[in-house]
Amino acid sequence: MGITRMNHAVLYVRDARRTADFYQRVLGFKVIIESPAGQYMFLRAPDSDNHHDLALFTIGSAAGDSAAGQRTVGLYHIAWEVPTLEELAAVEERLTREGALIGASDHGANKSLYAKDPDGLEFEVMWLVPAEFWGDEEHEAIVRPLDIAGERRRFAALMGGGRS
Repeated sequence: MGITRMNHAVLYVRDARRTADFYQRVLGFKVIIESPAGQYMFLRAPDSDNHHDLALFTIGSAAGDSAAGQRTVGLYHIAWEVPTLEELAAVEERLTREGALIGASDHGANKSLYAKDPDGLEFEVMWLVPAEFWGDEEHEAIVRPLDIAGERRRFAALMGGGRS
């Protein structure tokens, strides 16, 4: 058996249409399937070759907040990957405008933004450093402040001025 990647995530949300609108506005997802009553929505990330990357199921406005990681076990977050640091910077601007950005970290092998959707569910948008630049950081749990502009300059030099 050989798993190749995570295929999709499914979230229970208060209102699938509202959450789908958020992911469309902020991350460019596209609706692939929508139930007529808005009970579920299936979305694909903008450059994905997957059928769908995210499914949302409405459970109603009376649903309580997730207690995962506080009082219950559960998923901490989903991470979405972007191909360049330029795209990560653009996502940072959109998340900031939306009021959804809650943090940013340099983890060595990846550069990460953290945000919350309309139901307060956390997600990550990250750029994966090319493996040849991981070095010893591949085996370290690193959390440093993220400086996207500085990382863009550093990787442009490391990668011969190409897109990073």
